[in-house]
Amino acid sequence: MPFDPFDWIDAEARRRADAGLVRTLRPRPAASGLLDLASNDYLGLTRHPDVTAAAAGAARGWGAGATGSRLVTGSTALHAELEEELAEFCGFEAALVLSSGYAANLAALTALTGHGSLIVSDAGNHASIVDGCRLSRAATAVVPHADPEAVRKALRSHEGRALAVTDSVFSVDGDAAPLPELADACRTEGAALLVDDAHGLGVLGEGGRGALDAAGLAGGEGIVTTLTLSKSLGSQGGAVLGPARVIEHLVNAARTFIFDTGLAPAAVGAALESLRLLRREPERAGRARTVAAALYERLTAAGLTAVRPDAAVVSVRAPSADAAVRWAADCRAAGILVGCFRPPSVPDGVSRLRLTARADLTEEQIATAVSVLRRTAPVS
Repeated sequence: MPFDPFDWIDAEARRRADAGLVRTLRPRPAASGLLDLASNDYLGLTRHPDVTAAAAGAARGWGAGATGSRLVTGSTALHAELEEELAEFCGFEAALVLSSGYAANLAALTALTGHGSLIVSDAGNHASIVDGCRLSRAATAVVPHADPEAVRKALRSHEGRALAVTDSVFSVDGDAAPLPELADACRTEGAALLVDDAHGLGVLGEGGRGALDAAGLAGGEGIVTTLTLSKSLGSQGGAVLGPARVIEHLVNAARTFIFDTGLAPAAVGAALESLRLLRREPERAGRARTVAAALYERLTAAGLTAVRPDAAVVSVRAPSADAAVRWAADCRAAGILVGCFRPPSVPDGVSRLRLTARADLTEEQIATAVSVLRRTAPVS
């Protein structure tokens, strides 16, 4: 029999199929006609004419790509402008833009820790944080979800450099981390706090300035935050914000910054215009929260099991992975696009549909979405 170094992949594929966990790519057309409740376009800015015009203008002015790493040819005046305005808007000394939110988390975790240090990570944290912990070479203590005392206890057990890391808003259920309590634990135990505000920027805080602004912690001593430009800002890319000396350290030590091609100018231009648009229209942040609350209240009134949202993510439980897949498919057939989260993407093993409460959803669209979800809900 000929040697096949990938025959194990067939066994893995069968295992996934038996568990109902096969994932497939589904390319979408430019205009599908579906009501989108699956994307992370919280403020409805991805197709805003000012944002797309800024992306096109940046591409015409700076080219289609950044042409190299940020330390060689990949830094433009546009990158610097975005970093300055992001830092000022969110209340931090400095910012550093990277090619994705994933890369931003890897950069912060690997450059701010290392061999001999400790990372204390919430059990519900995003995969990018999990991977950053693994790559850091630091000891990692995974603590129960949203448990500041467990964080405090883990930090107290370690002598030396330490950092606690958490999502600000958890992407599966949309619940918020207890940031003031976590900051207090880190402060008293002499540790840094890293907060991934991917789902908080644009939704929480004054005018959408983020979860740290809402908690009164923006720019605080020992606090660093990571952001994504691909959710509320409707573009692509990520950023790390914090004290100027931290950002300078990342420029010199973060491998996902040093060795990665800079973010494309079109994405930078789009994110910058979205940020400025949010400044002009700060009510978008409150509208996203209002839509989330309306979806939650109407879904639970219809007898569905939903998690009360703290930002713009609305999670609706499904009885099984197969049921969640069928439910999402039935919603799609009825004209509603929803997210479907199954193991291993859900840390508690409970499958659910995930809805995005976009600021531009109308009352009619909210009512339609609730009606479709109720009508197509699987029987437990």
